[in-house]
Amino acid sequence: MPQSFLSDAVAVPPAHIIEMAQKAPSPRVAIARAGAPLPMLAAKEATEANMMVPVFTGERHMIEDEAAKLDWDISGYEIIEAEGEAASGMAAALACGEGRADVLMKGQLHTDAFMKAAVSRDAGLRTGRRFVHIFHITTPDGTGSITISDAAVNVDPNIDTRKDATGEVVKLLHKLGNARPKVAFLSATESAIPSVPSSMEADELCTWAKENIDGADFSGPLAFDLIMSPKSVAAKKLTDDPVAGQADAIIVPDIVSGNGLFKSFVYLAGGCAGGIVMGAKVPILLTSRADPAAARLSSIALGAIMAAT
Repeated sequence: MPQSFLSDAVAVPPAHIIEMAQKAPSPRVAIARAGAPLPMLAAKEATEANMMVPVFTGERHMIEDEAAKLDWDISGYEIIEAEGEAASGMAAALACGEGRADVLMKGQLHTDAFMKAAVSRDAGLRTGRRFVHIFHITTPDGTGSITISDAAVNVDPNIDTRKDATGEVVKLLHKLGNARPKVAFLSATESAIPSVPSSMEADELCTWAKENIDGADFSGPLAFDLIMSPKSVAAKKLTDDPVAGQADAIIVPDIVSGNGLFKSFVYLAGGCAGGIVMGAKVPILLTSRADPAAARLSSIALGAIMAAT
């Protein structure tokens, strides 16, 4: 039965990430179309935890109704009125682009509408770098973590996009206190062979990263077992590799492998996945309707930490 692989662990937000966010100045978080139960609950919990100051966008009556259901007095916070997904998404993105908010967060609207607003030239969020989505996933007991590059935005990222993703992953891990993260480039083999294009690209990326990014160790191509398992590393005699079997981050070749890995860590291992889009003027929080409260809080914490840079 496939269900036998599913974890019963209840995801909890990583305490050290929450503490780091609480010590940082609370950013103004523009919530695109905030008037729905999940984004309002996440905003209330994060605000009460001193991790954010909400800036609500969307239909005022919906926002106020949801706040009332939570017995939350939001009279002291800004509401930017907008009707519908497109207008709400653009209102939130503009607030960030114009410096009236520090973090952009997805509320009750479709991802394509939200990201269309974020990447719009009118929003003012483009920096010249590519937008890349990163998941920072912690174990149920909070003692371990793994970071995965683009599992939700770029479908088939080219070499240049993956270079940007590698740099953003290292930047995030440095900010989270990892002075020298170990970064693996995923393929199906540890050898660069033409019949496996991702292995050739991983080899190219690894060489480039070693020459261009300081403060990290890189290895690739590596198959998943060699990224995660010290036993596999020993069996294949790769114990001299600085990353194999002890990786902090995985750069994936495409959205299918990244999305599958992220969901495996969550559904099979009970991990808590905080997600953040980097490369824009401000951190972008691309939360999902399926995200548990812990994942939403973890995402907001990441946004607060990165907004403090």
